[in-house]
Amino acid sequence: MTTRTGATRCRYPCIRYSERRADQPDGSDRPRYRSLASRIHQRGVVLPIVLLISAMMLATSAVWFETSLAATRAATNVRDYLQAFHAADSALTLCERSVLAAGDHASLLPLASGEPAQWMLETAFEAGALTPVAQWPGSERAPQCLIERWRLPNRENATAYLLSARGFGRTRESQVWLQMELVIDGGSIEHHWRRVAARPF
Repeated sequence: MTTRTGATRCRYPCIRYSERRADQPDGSDRPRYRSLASRIHQRGVVLPIVLLISAMMLATSAVWFETSLAATRAATNVRDYLQAFHAADSALTLCERSVLAAGDHASLLPLASGEPAQWMLETAFEAGALTPVAQWPGSERAPQCLIERWRLPNRENATAYLLSARGFGRTRESQVWLQMELVIDGGSIEHHWRRVAARPF
């Protein structure tokens, strides 16, 4: 059907290309929509990966921190032990020199019938212990040493001394106990050194 002006008209309602609705994209808009959908999909995939990596980094940092703390505590404990050990060892050496220098005067000490045990009693140890040095650098207290004389059952002519020393670290709880059995038989001197595994008090 034609109009008076000669223009062709559609017999049925039709949509011109210039009148296409905005919500119906043509073929040229499809790549843009595909690109947008791809970016949204990538964002959805990247987010869990980023969260996973962050969680792994936090876990690694926590493990490293705990390891550092454990290493620091171990180093502190070793340092305290060495501090207390050297203090006790020095006190033991000074006590031995004191006994040997006293000579016959050392025989005036009380004589125990069996192996001495006064060192295991806190009151007796504190009352009779010597302090060879006034203070020990880095220690909570100066080292102490207790001298106990006793007679060996099978050696009547020998005199034995049990020297018990304790040293301290930076705190009172960090202690090391060392002992030495000093046996004097005529002109011979015997040394029997031992470490006390568990502090007596």
